[in-house]
Amino acid sequence: MLKKQIIFILCMLPLAVFSQNMDWEAYNPPSTLVIPEHPVTRAKFPFIDVHNHQFRMPEMDLEKLAGEMDALNMAVMINLSGRGRGTTEHLEGSLKNVRDHFPNRFIVFTNINFNNIDSAGWTENTVNQLEQDVKLGANGLKIYKSLGMYSKDSQGNRVQVDDPRIDPVWEKCGELGIPVLIHTADPRPFWAPMDEQNERWLELKTHPRRKRSDTDPAPWETIIEEQHNAFKKHPNTIFINAHMGWYANDLGALGKLMDELPNMYVEIGAVIAELGRQPRTARNFFEKYQDRVLFGKDSYHPEEYYTYFRVLETADEYFPYYKRYHAFWRMYGLNLSDDILEKLYYKNALRIIPNIDKNLFPD
Repeated sequence: MLKKQIIFILCMLPLAVFSQNMDWEAYNPPSTLVIPEHPVTRAKFPFIDVHNHQFRMPEMDLEKLAGEMDALNMAVMINLSGRGRGTTEHLEGSLKNVRDHFPNRFIVFTNINFNNIDSAGWTENTVNQLEQDVKLGANGLKIYKSLGMYSKDSQGNRVQVDDPRIDPVWEKCGELGIPVLIHTADPRPFWAPMDEQNERWLELKTHPRRKRSDTDPAPWETIIEEQHNAFKKHPNTIFINAHMGWYANDLGALGKLMDELPNMYVEIGAVIAELGRQPRTARNFFEKYQDRVLFGKDSYHPEEYYTYFRVLETADEYFPYYKRYHAFWRMYGLNLSDDILEKLYYKNALRIIPNIDKNLFPD
């Protein structure tokens, strides 16, 4: 009997040693594909990052940050969080730090608060604040996704992106000649059922607070339509649609919007993985709309820029994104022409964002 038990254990041993219960989200084998690789750690041309957040700019060591920018060939960083703590003092502190140390390397945008939109004089006060912030040195307005998602009036009602009380603000931006960089909603799959059909399942599993629904806070289509309505109502104001308006996975639809809304520009922050998985379609889009796409990154981690450069500049094949939960697929380089790269990296931003030092860029 003991001999049989020993034989049984020995027979089962390979299964016990080599079998593994592994969660699907942990499966991430390196590719065995052997192909040429051309990692890029420095952009081919000096570039302007139009989508960055430095909430601690008043007290930051800008020399260290500028050194990191030099290594990437980032000529100018746009800090969208000028009122990082919601105060004029924070904006003034950011602008002073820039003026005192690197006045030609950083551009600061201001922000506004919508939560008290139904208070007496909100519109007039906000327009006045905007004018004063521009006089202080702000060169644009950044709108967070809280507008349309989280901002509520005193009655608890969601503040819509196209709320008429905001119209004078958009108009004032046009009068002042400053662009509005606006982030509206989140990727559309965040609103879809969290099942085997949802391409963002892994992201929603690891970041459950990102899940939305038609009642939390509203249907995706509704929020996005509100944004487009605001663009249509204010043709003399330039809007930079953050994250390609969440249409990077449907460039045909985005192209129709670009045709319909000539005052709308887009930036590529946080959607490079969408572009990299459709290199031919994305390249065609960049060729057609080369005058209205800007470089943006969103979160600041220097090593993550390398993936952006590689997608934009090379013809490499089948390489990974740096956040698997965000994009589990592989990507391909667009191999954009120098003319398009120059427009994407700096020329388009120079045309619509005031007071950037043109001497930092090639003639």
